[in-house]
Amino acid sequence: MASLDEQILRTVKEIVVKFIETGRLSPTGFHDAFRDIYSTVATTVKSELPPPAEATPAPKRKKKK
Repeated sequence: MASLDEQILRTVKEIVVKFIETGRLSPTGFHDAFRDIYSTVATTVKSELPPPAEATPAPKRKKKK
């Protein structure tokens, strides 16, 4: 899961940097913008994940006679 969190963090960083470079965001508004963008990206990514493999029970084997 750490890898997913790292990817989210990198993505959000790139988005915020691009917003600053294009003048859509000032560096003084970084804190609030970063928090809002991180929340949105993390919620979106994690809601699209399939359920963990441990949560699904393994199929039962039929006994041979």
